[in-house]
Amino acid sequence: MRFLVDAQLPPALCGWLRERGHEAVHVFEIGLLAASDEAIAARAETDGAALVSKDEDFVTLRLPDRFAFLWLRCGNASNAALATWLEARWERIEALLHAGERFVEVR
Repeated sequence: MRFLVDAQLPPALCGWLRERGHEAVHVFEIGLLAASDEAIAARAETDGAALVSKDEDFVTLRLPDRFAFLWLRCGNASNAALATWLEARWERIEALLHAGERFVEVR
């Protein structure tokens, strides 16, 4: 799978995703760190990437199914804590995305 990681999440998340066999790029890497939500949404759509974000605004921007959206509903966390939190949920997240789910809210 291909992922676009939004600004509120660390670039290290891309490495975590790559270790699991996925393509991942952070908005910082492609010059979109200060871009509008709409510009980031358009990039996810163009690239065929699932957008990974903590930003609730993307819930409405993705309609109707412009791109898959992985909405992480976790608080601020260190890179290690975020990796641990995701690891515990990743099998289910991955299964939903592989099954074609376009909106995955992760708590």
